Amino acid sequence: MGNIFTSSIGKKLIMSITGLFLILFLLVHLFANSAYILGPESFDTIIMIMGSPVVVAMVPVLAAGFIIHIIYAFFLTLTNLKARGRERYAVTHKGKADSWASKNMLVLGIIVLGFLTFHLTHFWAKMQLPELTGGEAENVNALMELTFGNIAIVILYLVWFGALWFHLTHGFWSAFQTVGMNNSKWLNRWKAVAYVYATFIFLGFAVIAVTAYCRANGIC
Repeated sequence: MGNIFTSSIGKKLIMSITGLFLILFLLVHLFANSAYILGPESFDTIIMIMGSPVVVAMVPVLAAGFIIHIIYAFFLTLTNLKARGRERYAVTHKGKADSWASKNMLVLGIIVLGFLTFHLTHFWAKMQLPELTGGEAENVNALMELTFGNIAIVILYLVWFGALWFHLTHGFWSAFQTVGMNNSKWLNRWKAVAYVYATFIFLGFAVIAVTAYCRANGIC
């Protein structure tokens, strides 16, 4: 059983499974947040649903998924660097699979993690955390306008979404490749789906952020 968690194949498999779990979460999170575009009442309704005991119980599972994914990302990176030794800086074959994103997944992951922490201080720390500690959550619609009313914050979020786009374009199809869908026919399909999915996620969250900016500044 221990080999599953320590072997190279086991580490890649765990990375892929947790990655697919987080990919699904992003899609659900986007659909939930999209209610903001429909208006304050719709967004309040979704927030009430997201605050139900069943959804709240999933928070530790989600957190565990993130933590495991991050830990194994570092494990695999260190393993790869150790395996390459003195050849780690040598120029290798630059095929189509060697995209910029594939060669910078750890850096992209760190950027995404940093902005995730930044995001949690804006919303989770002011909504879910107060409720867990016996306090009262702030109004989510007011928080949206307060946060995204600042153009600098909007730009930072767009940078985050951009880093996430690059991370997803490689991580999406790579995860399916690791779990066995790795023949040339399926691999090309997953690569195409990866770009569609990553772009959908990027545009979806970007539209929500820009909409909040416009409402906060009386533009729309």
